[in-house]
Amino acid sequence: MQAKGQDDQSWQQLADPTRIHGRKTMSFRINTNVNAMNALRNLSSTGMELNKATTRLATGLRINSGADDPSGLIASESYRAQLSSMDQALRNNEDATNFAKTAEGGLDEVNRLLRDARSLAIANGNGTLDETQKSANQSQLNSILSSIDRIAGNTAFGSKKLLNGSAGTNASVIKTGVIEGASFTGSIGGTAMATNADVTVNVTTAAAKATQTGTVAYATGATVVTAGTFSINGTNFSTVATDTRDGLVQKINEKSGDTGVTASVNGSNQVVLSSNKFGSDAKVNFVDNSGVISAANTAATASGTNAVATVTYNGGAAVTFDQGKGLELKDSDGNSIKLKAAGNTVTNHAASVRVTAGSASFQIGANAGQTASLSLNNFSQAALGFDSSNTNITGTDMSTALGAIDSAIANVADARGRIGTFMKNTLESNVRSLGIARENLAATESSIREIDVAQEMTNYTKLQILQQSGLSVLSQANSGPQAVLSLLR
Repeated sequence: MQAKGQDDQSWQQLADPTRIHGRKTMSFRINTNVNAMNALRNLSSTGMELNKATTRLATGLRINSGADDPSGLIASESYRAQLSSMDQALRNNEDATNFAKTAEGGLDEVNRLLRDARSLAIANGNGTLDETQKSANQSQLNSILSSIDRIAGNTAFGSKKLLNGSAGTNASVIKTGVIEGASFTGSIGGTAMATNADVTVNVTTAAAKATQTGTVAYATGATVVTAGTFSINGTNFSTVATDTRDGLVQKINEKSGDTGVTASVNGSNQVVLSSNKFGSDAKVNFVDNSGVISAANTAATASGTNAVATVTYNGGAAVTFDQGKGLELKDSDGNSIKLKAAGNTVTNHAASVRVTAGSASFQIGANAGQTASLSLNNFSQAALGFDSSNTNITGTDMSTALGAIDSAIANVADARGRIGTFMKNTLESNVRSLGIARENLAATESSIREIDVAQEMTNYTKLQILQQSGLSVLSQANSGPQAVLSLLR
């Protein structure tokens, strides 16, 4: 006798002939082909992976978008930024090397001239020479000293003078409350800035913003304005009969970022339009068609004023800075001083900037603070110690002239040695270490970003096979419902 549970199972099988031993067997359906859906899903997944593999093989990159590997993309972009900066740092080192070579080449010529000068001094000490010969040697010595001045004044890298003491002129602001920043090219008023000294800025004309004052007066902020249209710097505005004066001002200020103009109300209840910036470049072009702010059909243009100052360096002659825009002061030598709003008054800002001369700074690394400096002094004849007391070789005692010449030779040779040390021990060494760092960083970036071609080809071949088999299975799954037709015959 069968147990009750077995009877229930038998009855379930009789009630559902597709169920055998309690498990569901394959059913025959036409509208929903689950097998085909499953094959299509897997085929679509294979197709997407095959497309990715094709892209990776075509580009040689494992990461072509953030979706491929978000964290890897972040790391890779950081490394790429460093690599780009290293490339620029290497170019900076090359420029610095050429800069130093130019200076050293000029000093090499100065050394040659000084050797000739010493030979002339020794020659003039020989009693066999007459006064005419000695005078000729003296004239040649004077010419040598003039050539030294010429070399010191003209040797340049681009527009930067190298041997007149102005190379690497740096400016630091003393009065930070009135001066925002300053930069100097190494020459002011035709004079080299070869001495560490203070700069005085005497503002003679304060910068001003462009303003345009309307002629229509609205008694209160709640007074309704005239309905109509107007434009400010090409941006059109319109008002309706319900707009108030304060609403009009707000409407203009909401588009201040587009127009560069801010609206306010003066003591006469008139709307005042003011440019956001100082200077002649900041204009207010105003057209009022309907008499909203000014009389109807008004068209006006207002310009600001640029600041002007006279600048004195090291107590020398005052130089006019009148070529800047707005709060920026500039002169014909390219020197620049930027005023703050607090300093934009007709005032003499004494000793407001400190100039440090003679040290050129170079960005030789890929990060902030990775700099190196080269000190280049003034190598004019006066700076080398020559004056009327030690340049006369027509007398019988050559010791004074020889002492001055030997001292100049030593100073120039010492400078050339420092330049050589800078090139050899700083720049060349840095180029080598930077090259090694770049090579290893590039290898790391490559391992993150690029593909292993052999591995990817293996994966690509696998996906091709899966795609072909998926297409075959999908074809067979799609033909499955045709078996149902045999039940209808």
